[in-house]
Amino acid sequence: MREDGGTSNRPARATSPYLLHHADNPVDWWPWGAGAFEGARRRDVPVFPSVGCSACHWCR
Repeated sequence: MREDGGTSNRPARATSPYLLHHADNPVDWWPWGAGAFEGARRRDVPVFPSVGCSACHWCR
């Protein structure tokens, strides 16, 4: 969740089937990249990577 209590929908704009599957999660997901790390550094919060595959039974 964002600091204001809302959730972001960044995965909804992704092309990855795995990210699209998680677009409605109540987590402020960021795509892997410099922006994610800069945002975490600025807010002084940890980065928790989520790795999965849309073809994997447990990742769906």
